[in-house]
Amino acid sequence: MAPNKNTRRKPAINVTQSDHERLSRLAEAHADRNPDVSEELLAELDRARVVQDGKIGADVVRMGSTLRFTSDLGEDRTVTLVFPGEADIAAGKISILTPIGAALIGLSAGQSIDWTARDGRVHRLTVETVQAPAESQAASAAPAELRPAS
Repeated sequence: MAPNKNTRRKPAINVTQSDHERLSRLAEAHADRNPDVSEELLAELDRARVVQDGKIGADVVRMGSTLRFTSDLGEDRTVTLVFPGEADIAAGKISILTPIGAALIGLSAGQSIDWTARDGRVHRLTVETVQAPAESQAASAAPAELRPAS
C-alpha cells in the first residue's frame, strides 16, 4: 500500500541555536493570536536538530535566507524568510508565522515537505536553492525583543 500523502515522513531539518531560541519565543508569544501556525512552528522546532550558529550549512533555510522553491501547483518562487514585522508578500518576504514560512525553516536545497495551506489543502514544495543571509542582516532582522543581549 502506498503511503498516504498526509503521512509522509517529514525531512530532517537543522536550525541554528539562535534561530531556535528566537523562534520558540516568537511562537509562544503568538500562540493566542495564531494558534495553528504557532503550533506548527513549535512542532518543526521540536523535531529540528539544533546546531551552533557558525556550524550550519550555507544551503539551509534560516531566518533571513533567500530561497527558490517549486511546488506541486507549478509555482517557482524566490522568497526571503523574515520575522512578521518585515513580511511583504509583494516584495517576496514571507513571514515565519505563516504555514509556508513554518514549513520552510531548516530545510536544505533539494528537500521537499508537505504543508497545509490556510484553506486546509495539503501542498508539496521543494527547496531548489538557498542563499545564506548576511549575518549582520539576520541579527538586525530580529525584532528588538528577540535580539540577543549585547
